[in-house]
Order: sequence, then C-alpha cells, then structure tokens
Amino acid sequence: MRLSLREVGRRLGHAPGTVARLLDQLGFSLRVNVKRFTGPPHPDRDQQFRYLRRQRKAFLRAGDPVLSVDTKKKELIGRFKNPGRTWRRAPHQVNVHDFIQDAACRAVPYGIYDLTHRRGHVHVGTSTETPQFAVDALRHWWHRTGRRWYAGARRLLIEADAGGSNGCRPRLWKRALQQWADTEGLTLTVAHYPAGASKWNPVEHRLFGPISINWAGEPLSSLDQMLGLIRGTRTQTGLKVTASCTHKRYPPHVRVSRQEFAQLNIRHHPTCPNWNYTIGPRAP
Repeated sequence: MRLSLREVGRRLGHAPGTVARLLDQLGFSLRVNVKRFTGPPHPDRDQQFRYLRRQRKAFLRAGDPVLSVDTKKKELIGRFKNPGRTWRRAPHQVNVHDFIQDAACRAVPYGIYDLTHRRGHVHVGTSTETPQFAVDALRHWWHRTGRRWYAGARRLLIEADAGGSNGCRPRLWKRALQQWADTEGLTLTVAHYPAGASKWNPVEHRLFGPISINWAGEPLSSLDQMLGLIRGTRTQTGLKVTASCTHKRYPPHVRVSRQEFAQLNIRHHPTCPNWNYTIGPRAP
C-alpha cells in the first residue's frame, strides 16, 4: 500500500510544516508533470533532418525564400482569461468560463516565418482551419511581401509539420499548392518535419513564442486588439511581425478525387518521398 507524504508525516507525528521543511532540505519541491516523451522516433527521422538542412542551405544560398509555417493555437475572442501576468493597478475582469458561445469568434492564426529576413506574418482567419486556408495565407504573404522582397524568385521552400492543415497527407493541401503554382508560375518545394518533431520547426520558437510572451496576461477582447498585439511583437534579435485578417468561409472536409490528384504536377524526392516533394506549374 502506498501512503501519501501527508499520511506518512501524520503517522510519524510530524506536522505538515515539518514534513515540508524536511523535504525541502532533501531537494524536493512541488512540481507539475512535464511533457517529454513523444513515443519511439520514426526510423527516418535523422535522415529527414539532414536532408531538410541541406535543402534549406541550398535555397538560402541561392537567395530564394525559405518559409517556416504552422497554425498557432486557436484563440477565443472576447473577455477570456489569457495566461500570464501584466503590470496593472487592477487585474482584468474576464469571464469565469471559456464557453465558445460567449466569444465574438474563434480566431485561427496561421504563422509564416521568413528565415532570411527574420520576419514573421500571421494571417488570422475566423472560419475553419483547412489546407485551403493555409495556402491562402501563403498567397497573401507572397502578394503583400514576398514578391517584393524576392523579386525574380521563381521557387520557394516551405518547411511544415507532418500533420494538420499543411500536413504531408491531405490531398487538398497539395491541390491548393498546385493552384498557387499555376497562378504565379512558382515552383514550390515542401519539406515536412517528422511526426513528433514539430518543436524544431523555426516558426514555433522564433515567431509563436515571442507573440505568446507579448500578449501574455492580455485578454484578446477583439480581433483588432489581437492583430495589434501580434504587430507589436519585437525581439532583440530583430524580429518584426505583420498581421492580416480574413473572414472568408472555408468549408471543411473538401475531398479531392484520385483522378484530380493524379493531374497534379508533383515530384516526390528520392529521400523520404512522403515528406519531400516539389510542385511545379502546369502548362496552360
């Protein structure tokens, strides 16, 4: 039978404070669970990391854009508690419960981090997170910033997680990329991080981390406030962030037939072909 420390202290005749002091002297303290184990690594994990690094170096050396992308945690817009603390004379008054029906909307922030310029862009949607939404965010970045910063560039490298809206499996993700490639005449290379390795994706710690620190403790009471906090994110390493918003509706569960998928101009790389592929523009 396992006894709690409090029960052990009671049986030994020690007060709770005495037990706490003894535990402190032995190096114990109250701790929470730490998420660390991701399960057995994929057998191709190291090979994919080496290949991804080679791809990144080649694109950067050629002056072509390298983008790290992902969807940040969805946020309820309204008077809801946001973890963290701020210097204030009085605390923010927020709702007791985080009920979605009390929210003005649920924001879906899609982040794009430019490894060359150390700049970030967050495209915030108010509909469903879908592959089409993810590619529309990339299109928006390209029209707004990318083609100006990378004048003459005809190819991009996109680093993405293996799952989610920009995962390696959804056909809609690849079809939307094909449509973008056809429209702009771009050649799009995608390199996915192995499952369970998303924390190594630069967008996580170079863009999402600073944004979370900047708005810590601030309720996201409106979309305008959320966008303002994103745009106000700065770091000592020179990070600057832009933001945009769309209210376009994205239907979920859109299917791409095998016949339509077979018409995509997609070339899988010899190394880890499920994770590495290039989509080029199709002939008119």
